[in-house]
Amino acid sequence: MTSTQTGDPTIREYVTAWQGLDVDEQLALFWFVYKEMGGSITPAAPGASTVSPEIADGLFNQVKEFSHEEQLQFQRDLINKADTDYTRMYGSLSDTTKLLFWYRLSQGMDQIIIIPMPPDYKLSEEAQQLLSKIIQVDYEQQITLFRDYVSPMGAEAKPGAQI
Repeated sequence: MTSTQTGDPTIREYVTAWQGLDVDEQLALFWFVYKEMGGSITPAAPGASTVSPEIADGLFNQVKEFSHEEQLQFQRDLINKADTDYTRMYGSLSDTTKLLFWYRLSQGMDQIIIIPMPPDYKLSEEAQQLLSKIIQVDYEQQITLFRDYVSPMGAEAKPGAQI
């Protein structure tokens, strides 16, 4: 598993704040970030030199076959770093492929292939303030922030495991 935690103190602060939210609030914030900035994230993830779209799509295609409750639990397991076959698969991805995977999940939520956000969901004040800050940072910092956020999720692949 790779990890490219940035040295930028603002990005580290935002990632730490995001990780400090409860799990469901972290997922909700990711959704709201996608809704606000999905168009700008789109070219960054699929076009990056280290992305493996086939691998991201392969994991996404497995997850979309889960029930909505299982999909939600999988996302929670990623954040909580639970040790399952699927979180180990995710953990073995490059940081950029992880970013693409989350982008695919968000697209799936839009299409209701992946469990959608409740239509009446409201972010907590803390998460709303963080969203406002994230929207204000420049594009490159946003992408770095997202990579740094998704990078440590999942579980370590077992030695000798095949994806």
